[in-house]
Amino acid sequence: MNIGNERSHPNDIEMTNPPVKTPSDTDTDTGEFVSHDEDETSRFLAEAPRQRVRVVVAGKSDKGNVRPTNEDNFIAVKRYRGRELLTTSLPLDMLEHVEDHAYTYAVADGMGGRDFGELASLLALKTGWELGSDEIKWTVKINDREEEELRQKAEVFFQLIHRTLHEAVRQNPRMSGMGTTLTICYTTGPELFVMHAGDSRAYLIRDGDARQLTRDHNMAQVLVDAGAAIAGSAEAKRVRHVLTNCLGGQTGAVTVDVTQEKLQDGDRLLLCSDGLTDMISDKEIAAEITRHQAPSDACHALVELALERGGRDNITVLIAHYLFDNEINRPR
Repeated sequence: MNIGNERSHPNDIEMTNPPVKTPSDTDTDTGEFVSHDEDETSRFLAEAPRQRVRVVVAGKSDKGNVRPTNEDNFIAVKRYRGRELLTTSLPLDMLEHVEDHAYTYAVADGMGGRDFGELASLLALKTGWELGSDEIKWTVKINDREEEELRQKAEVFFQLIHRTLHEAVRQNPRMSGMGTTLTICYTTGPELFVMHAGDSRAYLIRDGDARQLTRDHNMAQVLVDAGAAIAGSAEAKRVRHVLTNCLGGQTGAVTVDVTQEKLQDGDRLLLCSDGLTDMISDKEIAAEITRHQAPSDACHALVELALERGGRDNITVLIAHYLFDNEINRPR
């Protein structure tokens, strides 16, 4: 199949060899032919060499020692892109079989009462799941264009979930005030994108340290930013549960924070509700995750420690351990 102008068959016309013209400063490029420069190539192909990882994921949620119900919910999703060879005349060992994987993790902490808070977090994650099936495309290779589109997509997804919660309240006014936090981590290869609204958190655990990747959207952070309180002080703690941004539960649009990180071999991602971070310090979180190699063991240890400290709120923990496959990623 020809692309562009149709060509006549060689037998239809008399072929001659025109004189070769040397380009000059006065020549004008008609744009008939497109040069395959790096900018053009990067629109369609990944710029960085392929780098794949193996990921081990676990999650655990507990209603705690005080709350009658659990208003937290979490989800972890693996997506993949691959090709199935149906038939070919080429030697099979020439055609490498490759599958690219992308991972999405989310934690939602609902609010609005024992019934409606649980519904809000459930509805947020369910809506996100349904939106994922309607995506025109989803990113497994990252370049500048895909990075910007992913940021725009995050904004759209959060607004649609926000709208869904408000529509549920409109249909049932008894749910008024229903809302939820939402913290999402999306990774493909070593690329990590964190999307966030509320005071649930995401951490990167590396070399025994825990670094918070999200910024709390609550009055405690407002006071700290204004210099009116010190982080962790009594003044800040008194208003730490007053949210300034969430999905549902408020009028107007939700604000979405989007940040990007680069993962390394051995990194662990932690997503959690404030039922964990209110009971355990960042240093203790890092120590527990580093002490337990298996994410399932680390999740169990963190939840048990939060319960021992009082468990005054619902506790949700999701951990993903990233292992880079050096055999796959070795340059050829």
